[in-house]
Amino acid sequence: MKSDSRKSRLKERNITTMSNRSVKSEETSMSWQTASSEEKRLYASEEAKSKRKVIRERYPPDQGGRSEEELLADCARKALAATTDVAFLLDSRFRLRAFNPAAAAVLKWEASTAIGQGCAHVLRCRNLDHLPLCGTAGCPLVRVLQGGQPLANEEIILGAEAAQDWEASVSVTPVLTPEDRYVFFLARDVSALKMANRMREHFVSMVSHELRTPLNSVHGFIELLLRGQMGPLNETQREYLGYASEALQQLLSLAEDVLFMARSDAGHFELRRQQVNIETLAQQVLESMLPLARKAEIVMSKDFELPTPLVHADPQRMKQVLSNLLGNAIKFTPPGGTVILRARPDPDDPQMVLLSVKDTGFGIAPEDQPHVFERFYQATHSMQSRMGGYGLGLTIARLIVEQHGGKIWFETVPNRGTTFFFTLPLYRESVVAEQSRGDDPN
Repeated sequence: MKSDSRKSRLKERNITTMSNRSVKSEETSMSWQTASSEEKRLYASEEAKSKRKVIRERYPPDQGGRSEEELLADCARKALAATTDVAFLLDSRFRLRAFNPAAAAVLKWEASTAIGQGCAHVLRCRNLDHLPLCGTAGCPLVRVLQGGQPLANEEIILGAEAAQDWEASVSVTPVLTPEDRYVFFLARDVSALKMANRMREHFVSMVSHELRTPLNSVHGFIELLLRGQMGPLNETQREYLGYASEALQQLLSLAEDVLFMARSDAGHFELRRQQVNIETLAQQVLESMLPLARKAEIVMSKDFELPTPLVHADPQRMKQVLSNLLGNAIKFTPPGGTVILRARPDPDDPQMVLLSVKDTGFGIAPEDQPHVFERFYQATHSMQSRMGGYGLGLTIARLIVEQHGGKIWFETVPNRGTTFFFTLPLYRESVVAEQSRGDDPN
C-alpha cells in the first residue's frame, strides 16, 4: 500500500512539472511572437554570448593568455625560421632589414655584414635575360612601392656573385607601418624545375625530329605502291594502303606539331614573312581539305571581299593555321553541314584583314570555352572520343597568329555552330622596308 501511494505521489508531481513547463513554453512563445525586432535582436545577441561563454569554459584556449594576433605573429616567426623558402624584408630606402635562415644559407648572407646593405649589393636582381633590374622601372621593389599592390610569381635571378646566381619565383608584398614602408620578399628556387623542363623539351624535340625520318620513308613507299610503281593493285590492297597512308599522315602531323611547340617553348620560333596573296593561299588549303570534307559529307566554300588580297605573312605558317581551323570545323560538323572561309577588311583596323572560318556544327559547350586554346585540352563533347585529335591545333593557330601581330577569337552557339576569327597585317611596302632595316645588324 505504501509503495502504491508513493508511486501515485511521484506521478502527480511529474504531471505538475510537465504542466508548468508547458505553460512556461507557451508563455515564452507568446512573448517571442509579441516582442519587437529590437528585443529579438538583443535576445539573440545575449544567447550567442552565453553560448560562447559556455564553449570557452568547456574548451579553454591553450594560448597562455595570448591574443590571436600574438599567436599568429609567433607562428609566423617560427614558420619563416623553419621554411626552406627564402624570405627577407627591405625598407623604403632599399636596405636589407631582416632575413630568415634559408636566405642566409642560399644567398650566403651573414647578419653582421648584410643587414643595412642596399639591395643592389646583396641581391643584384636581374631578369631572365641576365639584365640588371636595380634602378630600373622593372625592379620589383620599385613597382610595389609605387603601385602599392603585391606582385605574385615574378621570375628573377638573385645573387650578389655570379657563382651564386639563383633563379627564383618571388612574391613581393608591401607592408605599411607607422615608422616606414617595407617590402616583404618570399622566393622559391625554380632552377631544378627549369632544368627538368629544358630536359623534357629537348627530349620531346629529339624524339619528334627522329620520328619524322622513318615516318616519311614509310609514307613515301606507300605512295609509290598506291601509284602502281611496284605493280598493279587490286581494290582491297588499294583500300588498305589508303588507310595506312592516312594513319601515317596523322602521325607525321602530330610529330610536326609537337616539334613546333618544343621549338616555340625553347624560343626558336621563326617566321619567314613575305608578300602573300591570301586568297590564292586559302584556295590551295581548301583544295587540300576537299578529300576530308567529302568523306565527312561537308560542303566547303570561300567568300572573299578584299580591296587587296596581299598580306605580310609566312605562307607555310598561314597554311598551318587555315588547315587547323578548317580541319576542326569539318571534324565537329555533322554530315550535310557547311563550312565557309571568309575574308573582309578589319572594321577595327584598316591595316589588317579579318578572316573567319564558320561552321554549322555542334558548337562549343560553355564549360569548354575558357580552355579552347590550351594545349592538349580535349573537349567534353561526346563526338571528341570518336573524332580523335590531341589538342594542339588551336594552340598552334593562336601562337602563329599572335606572332604575326594579329588576334584570334571565336563565337559559338551550342548546336548551331562556331566561327573562329583571326586578323593578319596587310602588306605595306613602307612597313616592310622599315622592319627590314630594323632587322639588319649593320
